[in-house]
Amino acid sequence: MKSQPLVSILINNYNYGRFLKTAIESALNQTYQPIEVIVVDDGSTDQSREIISSYGDRIVPILKENGGQASAFNSGFLRSHGEIICLLDSDDLFKPEKVATVVKDFQKNPAVGWHFHTLEFFGDNPNNNVWEEQPDLSGVYDLAPFIIQGKLKGSLPFEVDTATSGTCFRRLFLEKNLPMPEVCGVTLSDDYIKYVSLGLSPGYIRMETMAMQRLHGENVSTFRSDKKKLKAQITILTAYWIKNKFPELSKFSNNLLSLGISIYWWLDKEEFDNQEVVEKYLSNLGILEKVWIYAKACCYRYLYYRFKR
Repeated sequence: MKSQPLVSILINNYNYGRFLKTAIESALNQTYQPIEVIVVDDGSTDQSREIISSYGDRIVPILKENGGQASAFNSGFLRSHGEIICLLDSDDLFKPEKVATVVKDFQKNPAVGWHFHTLEFFGDNPNNNVWEEQPDLSGVYDLAPFIIQGKLKGSLPFEVDTATSGTCFRRLFLEKNLPMPEVCGVTLSDDYIKYVSLGLSPGYIRMETMAMQRLHGENVSTFRSDKKKLKAQITILTAYWIKNKFPELSKFSNNLLSLGISIYWWLDKEEFDNQEVVEKYLSNLGILEKVWIYAKACCYRYLYYRFKR
């Protein structure tokens, strides 16, 4: 890596024009240079494209038809040139020192392919504006042995729920593992790229809030009334695509599939919106592996009801 590597900040946007300028300014105002800011508009129908055009050559604009978040990131990556790639949702923002800190962590740890950090929340929900103080367990984590064995719980300093804006990658790592599966209408990219990263490369986790996640009434995963149903959809699709593209991680994807099925059961739904995906997943498995997946789903369901009581 060069002493001052180029960093690409990829901003994905869909109809978040009222937040977009703040996100772009937070990317442009990083204390670190050189950077390139690539803004991918995924078919917005609001004022987003006028805002993007107002920045002229300060940013790299990509205007495309609506294809979903993963499609936006794939398009942005193809246009990028940086040795390090930082992802940013258009309703979030980076703190000024974020990129400088990420570059330093990558330079000190040449074997890591990814970098995750915690987020500070702000916006409409006042009960989530402060990140609870955590012990500083920052450092290099190699989770591949856990993922290959189908395990993850207890191996990280926090649950793997850091959002898009808390993730960065080496270009060389992404070149081997992109494009992401493009599923329009479902935010598959967060879980997919995080779990694949944990399973394929050591990475660096920084227990420091270097970006801010905005909570508002349109957050897909925060305020939706069908949040559990959406979680089931995402979990099943993530399991399918991980198994499809990375069969060496099949023990972990089997666990994800079991979890997705159990969530539908929690919702008292025997039929899944992704029934066809489940059937395709199971079609190439032996009877013992199928039995294991449904037995695991039963365990997840039992634990849920026990915890709920």
